[in-house]
Amino acid sequence: MTYLEATDREGTFVSHGFDEHLVDLGEIRMNHATAGDPAAPPLLLIPGQSESWWGYEAAMPLLAEHFWVHAVDLRGQGRSTWTPGRYTIDTFGGDLERFIDLVIGRPTLVSGMSSGGVLSAWLSAFAKPGVIRGAVWEDPPVFASQTTPAIGPGIRQAIGPVFTAWNTWLGDQWKVGDLEGLMRALPTALPPEILRAMVSMIPPPAPDAYPPPGQNLREYDPEWGRAFVSGAATASCDHETMLRRVRVPVLFTHHFRTVDEQTGRLIGASTDAQARRACELVAEAGQRVDYRSFPDMPHSMHEHAPKQYVETVLDWVATQVTGPAPLRSVSPDREDPR
Repeated sequence: MTYLEATDREGTFVSHGFDEHLVDLGEIRMNHATAGDPAAPPLLLIPGQSESWWGYEAAMPLLAEHFWVHAVDLRGQGRSTWTPGRYTIDTFGGDLERFIDLVIGRPTLVSGMSSGGVLSAWLSAFAKPGVIRGAVWEDPPVFASQTTPAIGPGIRQAIGPVFTAWNTWLGDQWKVGDLEGLMRALPTALPPEILRAMVSMIPPPAPDAYPPPGQNLREYDPEWGRAFVSGAATASCDHETMLRRVRVPVLFTHHFRTVDEQTGRLIGASTDAQARRACELVAEAGQRVDYRSFPDMPHSMHEHAPKQYVETVLDWVATQVTGPAPLRSVSPDREDPR
């Protein structure tokens, strides 16, 4: 299978407000953008599935007032190398460890959203000791991105049909490439309960949005979606095992979610029970965990409410990671009063 570099897809991309850089990690070239003072505490931002680094573009200037910010494209997304047959949580995690070693070079905070939130959890558990100072898990699909999770619905009972549709109409490495056909097919290809809730979870972009609608999918290898739905992406990374090994303080933000009463399908990243169990396992591992519920928030807080995202991260860092106050553990049974 042929690996694809950014130069093989040069006509795909659009310009952004931050300079982009490639670093050679060995197997792949990882694209990233940087903001802030190198003397400030480092922060690594990990996007979700089908999101390039520029999903953080609105939040980065705000974060750069406090951190040395690095936002990356994971392999198979954005300008980073596309690697057929090589999309697994463990492989993504190894890439991020090498990036921290080669580019950041010192202990860092990490914040990841969705699949990036699972990778933030992976780094929390499996990175070399002392590399990660604390981790933000922004609406992560803990358990729910597995095919046979220890608790609650798996990916095929959640967002899986969306990933399957992307892969069917776009194909591995965009070998089909029928984006217009995908848009026409979604109303009938997706279960109606997903369609009803998608506006709350992932609000549609405005017609004149920047970058243009669909740009994120143009920069995404849809084999990612097939790897998750088939279970190949998560087969070697059991979430319960991972969560039992977390070594750093954690902020878990939990956004819009609902379970369809008729089908049992999860619309959202994780159920309340899955989030609760994740927090229990982190606490049992001896780490401090702060759970904050935002039930009306779209999946990506950093994109749709960047100011609130930055304030949430700063509040946690100031009072829980570096300050004298102990981390509070807020039960997923009730909403964060803030």
